[in-house]
Amino acid sequence: MIANAYELIVYILTLFRVYEPLLNVFQALGAEYVLRIIIVLVEIAVLFVFVLLTVMFLTWMERKVVAMVQSRYGPMVTGPRGLLQPVMDGVKLIGKEDIIPAKADRWIFTLAPFIVFIPALLVFIPLPFGESLIISDLRVGLLYIIAISAISPIAILLAGWASNNKYSLMGAMRAVAQDISYTIPLALAAIAVVLLTGSLSMVDIVNAQGGAWFGVIPQWFIFIQPLGFILFLIASIAEMGRIPFDFQESESELVAGFFTEYSGMKFAMFFLAEYAHLFAVSGIVVTLFLGGWTGPVLPFIPVQITSLVYFLIKTYAVIFFAMWLRDTVPRVRIDQLLNLGWKIMVPLALLNLLVTGFLVTAGVMV
Repeated sequence: MIANAYELIVYILTLFRVYEPLLNVFQALGAEYVLRIIIVLVEIAVLFVFVLLTVMFLTWMERKVVAMVQSRYGPMVTGPRGLLQPVMDGVKLIGKEDIIPAKADRWIFTLAPFIVFIPALLVFIPLPFGESLIISDLRVGLLYIIAISAISPIAILLAGWASNNKYSLMGAMRAVAQDISYTIPLALAAIAVVLLTGSLSMVDIVNAQGGAWFGVIPQWFIFIQPLGFILFLIASIAEMGRIPFDFQESESELVAGFFTEYSGMKFAMFFLAEYAHLFAVSGIVVTLFLGGWTGPVLPFIPVQITSLVYFLIKTYAVIFFAMWLRDTVPRVRIDQLLNLGWKIMVPLALLNLLVTGFLVTAGVMV
């Protein structure tokens, strides 16, 4: 059985009768490990291209969703239905001058955008896109995702501090306070899922949601963890810094938050990280509570294709909800944000965890 993307690539090469000759050549040279490295590099390249294309599409999609909510067209000039607008945005950003403030810390100012983007890319490693469509099925996949996500606040604080701008520093401090406040209920909601599955592996969590009750209702955790799902979804949107929780930017208050002083490709790195994070978090929500890639089996179609389609449909449904929420709900105040996180969501997440642990121990939930 094919377990991950590496084995899938080997299987495809074997079907085309390419893998064995390549393996023999590298074995003759005593460098079989080189072939393994090449396959891993191909995995990384495919993932990187996928993330870039996804980010480009999401920028177009968000403009179209905003336009739909506001009864207008959105991008229409560049390409059919404005599909080439993200390409023109990239060309514009590449052509912009890269400005570094005179009193900024140049090294940290330059390094911060990369520290923000790299964790957004690393989160995809244990995320299962479909049957065997995963870079690595880590035994502690969920813990890995939460740990990697904790790096972003450090980069945001570095970006705000290195800019030597009071608005940037204030935006960074608010962003870090927000992230810490909502990481706790997010992790507690995720632990409740771990109690149900007995595993931190993202693949095991998906497999635990296979089948259906009464042959009709899918055994997704959203049905037995509705409170956990709501808490995780709200905390995820808050961690992404999207409206109504966009305090790290807050254009009307902080100009542009922690990246006020950034321009050109450095600004683009923050932009890429934001939308890559949006897709990754939506995929995590789907994996934990909406059955991941599970769905009806279709005859004569490889399971890798159908599972990928199911995963993308569910993920884009969550993304659409986040975009629709941004266009319809006003921003709350910073004190309301922190009160919601610490005084309401953390106690509810603890209560949900307590009830789940009791029901699992009693054998009601297995």
